[in-house]
Amino acid sequence: MSEYIEHDKDKISVGIVEKKLFTFAESPDEMVLESGARFGPVSLAYETCGTLNEDRSNAILILHALSGDSHVAGYYTPEDEKPGWWDNMVGPGKGIDTDKYFVVCSNIIGSCMGSSGPCTINPRTVLPYGLDFPVVTIGDMIEAQKALIDHLGITKLLAVVGGSIGGMQVLEWCARYPEMVSAAIPLATTTKHSALAIAFNEVARQSIMADPNWNNGEYYYGPKPDMGLAVARMIGHITYLSDESMRLKFGRRLQDKSDFSFNFDADFQVESYLRYQGKKFVERFDANSFLYITKAADYYDLGKQHGAGSEVKAFSKMAAAFLVVSFTSDWLYPTYQSRAMVKAMKKNGLDVSFCEIQAEWGHDAFLLPNERLTSVIRGFLERVFNKSQK
Repeated sequence: MSEYIEHDKDKISVGIVEKKLFTFAESPDEMVLESGARFGPVSLAYETCGTLNEDRSNAILILHALSGDSHVAGYYTPEDEKPGWWDNMVGPGKGIDTDKYFVVCSNIIGSCMGSSGPCTINPRTVLPYGLDFPVVTIGDMIEAQKALIDHLGITKLLAVVGGSIGGMQVLEWCARYPEMVSAAIPLATTTKHSALAIAFNEVARQSIMADPNWNNGEYYYGPKPDMGLAVARMIGHITYLSDESMRLKFGRRLQDKSDFSFNFDADFQVESYLRYQGKKFVERFDANSFLYITKAADYYDLGKQHGAGSEVKAFSKMAAAFLVVSFTSDWLYPTYQSRAMVKAMKKNGLDVSFCEIQAEWGHDAFLLPNERLTSVIRGFLERVFNKSQK
């Protein structure tokens, strides 16, 4: 890794990072998925920053949300204008301090950012998998990450950290491998999707599948379902914001005009913004991956899968210290859902800290710079790390 570089005033980066690839589950030792299907080989794209200490006790696994990737911080080249997706939190002297911790971030299976997914090549057909890619779950994602952590020679993680779907992965890590996780930070997440969250995901999926170019998932050598995916992103993006953030950012202001067009152009700034978000999304994400990942999130139910329907029983299997964080304006995963998981944790005598952060930017607030969030995460990790060194 290169020396630290400074792109913006007062913002120190981890520097140049490299996307790596770990491949496992070669035939005949394919990965057995929760569905019962066997799949292999499996490839995971991942990145690391910081230095693993001598006793390998300072490793932190960061888990990304739906459309995220392994590029959590730093830059691929000195010319890059945009750093990793959580560069405001991960780096030297930041909330997750890479002068102290060794950070691993893995792309999830089913994605399109370097790991095995519907857009990667099926070695048996030498064509993209498309819908031949098996349906995967949050649990399957964790099993793949576990193989990566084993490959890196790490037997215990100081912490697992993630927001949204990444937060579901945090909870699943703690349920499946309690002996491997010292601390956990689930942010803006839930133990299971509400009917509202499932409904939004289903409408988004239907918008993709209704696009004639979707072609039952076989679009990789022809026109892509760009309109369907753009609408899906627009739907999702609305759930990531909040009424207050949209009021402050857009209100009813018009876009580059003084009056209505009296046609179906984007008259309002919020319309133009959503169209822009949809257009940018189709340039970097795969429609089939969107289908697979949202389905995995909808299937997730911690209490059903680990506690015979009881979240209290599910948390009884865990041993990590928890920092649970919610945001006041998050209506996709509202605070009452975080409070419910905290209550279940406390019934099991777990070490739990809970913080509801005042934020007007909705569900996406966990990704944005926030001094209180940075301070809370920094303090929690320092406590856990100092305790582990005694």
